[in-house]
Amino acid sequence: MITKVNIKNGDKLSILGFGCMRLPTKGGVIDEARSISMIHDAIEKGVNYFDTAYFYHAGQSESLLGKALLGGYRERVKVATKLPPYMVKSLDNAKKVMSTQLAKLQTNYIDYYLLHMLTDKAMFDKMVSLGVMDWLEELKLNKIINNIGFSFHGSKLDFELILKAYPWDFCQIQYNYLDENNQVTKAGLQLAGTLGIPIIVMEPLRGGKLVNNLPKEVIDTFNSYDSERTPAEWALRWIWNHTEVNVVLSGMSSEIQVTENIKTAGDAKANSFTKEELVVFEKVKSIMMDKIKIHCTGCGYCMPCPHGVNIPGCFSSYNDKYLLNDKLYRWKYAQTLGAFSAKPSFASLCKECGKCENHCPQNIAIRKELKKVNNEMEGILFKSLLNIIRKILKIR
Repeated sequence: MITKVNIKNGDKLSILGFGCMRLPTKGGVIDEARSISMIHDAIEKGVNYFDTAYFYHAGQSESLLGKALLGGYRERVKVATKLPPYMVKSLDNAKKVMSTQLAKLQTNYIDYYLLHMLTDKAMFDKMVSLGVMDWLEELKLNKIINNIGFSFHGSKLDFELILKAYPWDFCQIQYNYLDENNQVTKAGLQLAGTLGIPIIVMEPLRGGKLVNNLPKEVIDTFNSYDSERTPAEWALRWIWNHTEVNVVLSGMSSEIQVTENIKTAGDAKANSFTKEELVVFEKVKSIMMDKIKIHCTGCGYCMPCPHGVNIPGCFSSYNDKYLLNDKLYRWKYAQTLGAFSAKPSFASLCKECGKCENHCPQNIAIRKELKKVNNEMEGILFKSLLNIIRKILKIR
């Protein structure tokens, strides 16, 4: 297993991290025996970074990981978990969540602690105003947490604002060869690297979509170079080829996935791709671009929208529906466009002012396309269901 040194603190982190969001299940709940066995196997083979969260597996992921790390395993790994900002209405809320997490994980410290799923700068500002960031710094001084970071699902602009607003110890972003120009984008990845902020990558396979839902032409292109490599291996190697990336998280749900990903992580080094391999990816991305509906590069020149629409984010989610045949496209759209934020940025917010179109390098008819996004991604019951969820979570 290749390790990479965290320049902030000297930690030697395995370049493959174990994401505990997609553990094997049995009868609708985590298959405890298999999951613990997989975690132990991964540790013995060099994986030392484990990522979980308060809500993963309906709140059971942290408990499972805590149980798996008993018997001396805890001291051999770094544990990352997350504070959900949309649950935090006061500092006391945050303290209760943290107390619960420590109990579930059966530990008295957390190595890497994140603000979970920030989508805009306003969510971070709220944490500051509630005193959460000052409290986290106190916890860090007392060695209850060792690193303060955030995970992100939003626009490039908001990512850059959040990145520069605080001296982060690390950040976690969605990045893969399909998202090179979406969300954080390659420019955001490089900015974090320039600022010396270690990067943890999530969704390297888009929840399996870059393995199970690829167009035949893409599979044929990969096989034309190396028929032995799986789509998963191609995708993981593409991310590890970036010098800025410290750890790539994989939500492994089977023993085969653990074995194959660990094997790939044994020789996947940054800047190791040949010219021929890079050409393969250019061909793959070209095939995918031909299948998308709106040719938005995610450059962000259309932003900010005076009415709060995340234009690149709307187009990205809409394209994914057709490119990856994603059955959860409405959920992904809602999540990415701020369903849990104080200010969502859905396509339906468009007032057709046209300001965005004056700045689009691709000359996209943005107002027309946003109408399509609104009709297909939001639907008749979208707002009603969203309002119920936001009311339950007390998001205002």
